[in-house]
Amino acid sequence: MFNSKFGSIPKFYVRAPGRVNIIGEHIDYCGYSVLPMAVEQDVLIAVEPVKTYALQLANTNPLYPDFSTSANNIQIDKTKPLWHNYFLCGLKGIQEHFGLSNLTGMNCLVDGNIPPSSGLSSSSALVCCAGLVTLTVLGRNLSKVELAEICAKSERYIGTEGGGMDQSISFLAEEGTAKLIEFSPLRATDVKLPSGAVFVIANSCVEMNKAATSHFNIRVMECRLAAKLLAKYKSLQWDKVLRLEEVQAKLGISLEEMLLVTEDALHPEPYNPEEICRCLGISLEELRTQILSPNTQDVLIFKLYQRAKHVYSEAARVLQFKKICEEAPENMVQLLGELMNQSHMSCRDMYECSCPELDQLVDICRKFGAQGSRLTGAGWGGCTVSIVPADKLPSFLANVHKAYYQRSDGSLAPEKQSLFATKPGGGALVFLEA
Repeated sequence: MFNSKFGSIPKFYVRAPGRVNIIGEHIDYCGYSVLPMAVEQDVLIAVEPVKTYALQLANTNPLYPDFSTSANNIQIDKTKPLWHNYFLCGLKGIQEHFGLSNLTGMNCLVDGNIPPSSGLSSSSALVCCAGLVTLTVLGRNLSKVELAEICAKSERYIGTEGGGMDQSISFLAEEGTAKLIEFSPLRATDVKLPSGAVFVIANSCVEMNKAATSHFNIRVMECRLAAKLLAKYKSLQWDKVLRLEEVQAKLGISLEEMLLVTEDALHPEPYNPEEICRCLGISLEELRTQILSPNTQDVLIFKLYQRAKHVYSEAARVLQFKKICEEAPENMVQLLGELMNQSHMSCRDMYECSCPELDQLVDICRKFGAQGSRLTGAGWGGCTVSIVPADKLPSFLANVHKAYYQRSDGSLAPEKQSLFATKPGGGALVFLEA
């Protein structure tokens, strides 16, 4: 196909995997550690550097139209999350890191088998893959950590205020192990998952495109505002605080104690912009221009108590999950499952990032043998991840398929990508032979 598109053959190939977040939802952008693993599904790009400045992108999927531009004039339209913009994010991130004005052109054919808008990070895998393609074409070197940090920052060109988990696991993943990913500074630690259980991904078939929705960016802002109000309550320098983790670090107390501070400092009723201004002693204009992002300036209610409660409790669950994996008690699958169930409840009730289909799918998974099941990858659609005892796997897959995907109304077309067991895969890499 490369030859029919470009009349030549590729010089090298780059792959970057998608990921499933086992536990730690919506806390990376608050500064807290998360626990993902790479999946085997990936984005693959065939590349041929060219002598001109032309950048030509094609996709093996006919749903995604070809795109060409000058490599010297990269424009990313935030209003439209088109597929090629994610490629441009990765390219621009590397270009700006090295301070280059002139980039060599290239022909790229993109292929991928990560289901789109499913919460398995197909878009971040494309950003990471494009970053590594650009680095390779330039003949430069960067560490995996540097690449992850550049790609996390550059995905914000498209308007997604993510925290860096997706890009980090795409580069830092290793086959056979999940990773605890910590931020500031970025580092990854192996987490050995239980041998007697399998993680199963099930797609709700409700699509959710992170950059096209304001839900995600409103949550980021609610967490930022909660951090500022908590800091003010504790007489910290609140105007410098951006993340909930910073409040905990400055106070030097445990996550459990932070939950108690949240109970004292914030009320469960939603806050309006006027009340936030009164609490912080600022004007509405200052709130809009100095704190809120452009796409959250017209939001009228902010649920600060609920969001902070989710983040601090979820951060604690991540650490408990890792500890159970290390200590490996006899009932570890049950204990890990309970943490995943608690995580889903918190995502549903406190963070409000679930949807009826995800809740139904989680219930079905638990009914047919999952020890724990939760939404994964931001929510509002996309996938669930379940921990299933290995001996129950065949019956679990058959029963979930029947109960969720084989509806009497035939509304869900069952695809093989909808329900599958997964094991931790390796990270992004460059290779010369397809």
